Amino acid sequence: MDKDKDNDKNDIDVIDKKDDSDKKSDIDKKDNDVTDNKESGKVDGGRNVKYEDICYLCHRPESKAGKIIKLPSNINICTDCMQNTFNHINSSGMNLFMDIPNMENIQNMYRNKQTIKKKEKPKEEKAEDSKKKEVPELTMKTLPAPHIIKAGLDEYVVGQEKAKKVLSVAVYNHYKRVLSNSDEDGVKIEKSNILMLGPTGSGKTHMVKTLADMLQVPLAITDATALTEAGYIGDDVESVISKLLAAAENDVEKAEHGIVFIDEIDKIAKKKNAHSRDVSGESVQQGLLKLLEGGDVEVPVGASSKNAMVPLCTVNTSNILFICGGAFPDITKIIAKRIKSTGSIGFGAKIGVKPDEDKDILEKVTTEDIREYGMIPEFLGRLPIICSLGALTEEMLVRVLVEPKNAIIKQYKKLLRLDEVELGFQDDALNLIAQKAVEKKIGARALRAILEEYMLDIMYEIPKDEMIGRVTITREYIEGKGGPNIELRGNC
Repeated sequence: MDKDKDNDKNDIDVIDKKDDSDKKSDIDKKDNDVTDNKESGKVDGGRNVKYEDICYLCHRPESKAGKIIKLPSNINICTDCMQNTFNHINSSGMNLFMDIPNMENIQNMYRNKQTIKKKEKPKEEKAEDSKKKEVPELTMKTLPAPHIIKAGLDEYVVGQEKAKKVLSVAVYNHYKRVLSNSDEDGVKIEKSNILMLGPTGSGKTHMVKTLADMLQVPLAITDATALTEAGYIGDDVESVISKLLAAAENDVEKAEHGIVFIDEIDKIAKKKNAHSRDVSGESVQQGLLKLLEGGDVEVPVGASSKNAMVPLCTVNTSNILFICGGAFPDITKIIAKRIKSTGSIGFGAKIGVKPDEDKDILEKVTTEDIREYGMIPEFLGRLPIICSLGALTEEMLVRVLVEPKNAIIKQYKKLLRLDEVELGFQDDALNLIAQKAVEKKIGARALRAILEEYMLDIMYEIPKDEMIGRVTITREYIEGKGGPNIELRGNC
C-alpha cells in the first residue's frame, strides 16, 4: 500500500512539473510574440505603434530632421549633423578614416552654430530695414516739376525734345492726381496713359527706365508678344501687374503707385483676313482694357500664372501709370496715304516735301492712323496721350556715343582706366561709327555692336603690356586700313 501511495505521489509531481513547464513555455511564447510585434510596429491585436529615431546631436525626430543614419553603439545621426561633422573633420585636417571624434564636442559645436545663426538674423533684418527706409517717399513736395523731369531726361537721352516734353508733363500730371486726392469741388481728374511710337533703337525703353529711376517708383517692363487671351498657352494680362508687384517687393501699396511699360504693343494689333480666333491680338487688347481703365485685379504673388498653389492678392490699377510703346512698322505708309488723300490740287496748292520722303512724318500720326493699323478704338480711348519719337540721325548718334552720363564711350574709358590706360577717339572715327550704325537701321542699339567688334582686340591685348599708357582709336582703324595709336606711359 505504501508503495502504491508513493507511486501516485510521483505521478502527481510529474504532472505538476509538466503543467509548470507548459505555463513557462506559454509565457515565453507570448513574450516572443510581443517583441516580434514591437519590431514590426504592431502590438495587441494589430494596433499600430510608431517608434521614431532621434538624432544624437540635434535631438530632432526623424519626421523633422529627415533621413536618419544609424551608426554603431546605437547612435543615430541626421544627414545635416553628419554633413556638419564631415565639414568639421575636413577643416581641422583630420583623416576621414580615423576614429570619429568625441560626440560631445561635435554636439556642442552644432549648438554653438545654431545660437550664432539665431543671433545674426536680427542684424541682417535690421540692415535690410535701414536700406528700405533710405528710399524717400514721393509726395507733392518732393514731386519734381516738368522742367526738372525733362532736365533729368536730357542727361541720359539725346534728342527727342518734343517726346521728352510730352512725357514730362504727362507724368507730372499723373502723380499730381495720385498724390493730391482732392475731390472737394467735385472735379475728378481722369487717368492719362501714354502711347509711345518710334522706330527701334530710338530710346523708348531707355526713357521710361530713366524716368522711373528719377522718381524712385517701382517699374515693370513687359513684352506684349508673350500675352494671350485667358485660358490659352502664354501669360495672362494679369502677369503684367504681378511683375510690378515683384518689383515693389510684394508691397501692394507701393505697387499701386508704380509704372508699367508694355513694349511691342504693335504686335497685338488685329490680324487682317484672319479666319481663326485671334488669341494674341484683339483679344489681348480687350483683356488690357480693365487694367488701363483702373479696377481691382487679383494677382498671383510670386508667379506669372494663377494656380491652386499660389496665393492671390488684390491690386487696384487706378493709380498705376501705363506706358505702351511700339515701333509700328509701315504706319508711315498709312500716314502718307492719308496726307495724299487730303492734299489740295490746282494753282493754289502748296508744293512741299513728299510724304514718303518726310523724316518727321511720324509726328503727324493720329488715332485714325493707329486704328487703321489694327488697334481697336476702345484700347486707343484709354491711351489719350500719343508721343512720337523720330529716327536717330548720324549727328544724334555721335552725341549718343559721347554726351549722356552713361555713354558707351565713357563706359569703355572706365574699363581701360581700371588698367591705368587712357582711351581716346578721333572725331573722324566717331563719325564713321555713326555712319555704320545708320546703315544697320536699328538705331542706337547698333553702336554697341560696332564698338564691341573694334574694341575686342584692344581689350584683349592691352593687359599683356604694362607699358601702354594711352590708346587712340583712329578712322584708319575703323576702316581696316591701319591700327590704333598706342603711346607708352613715359610719352603720354
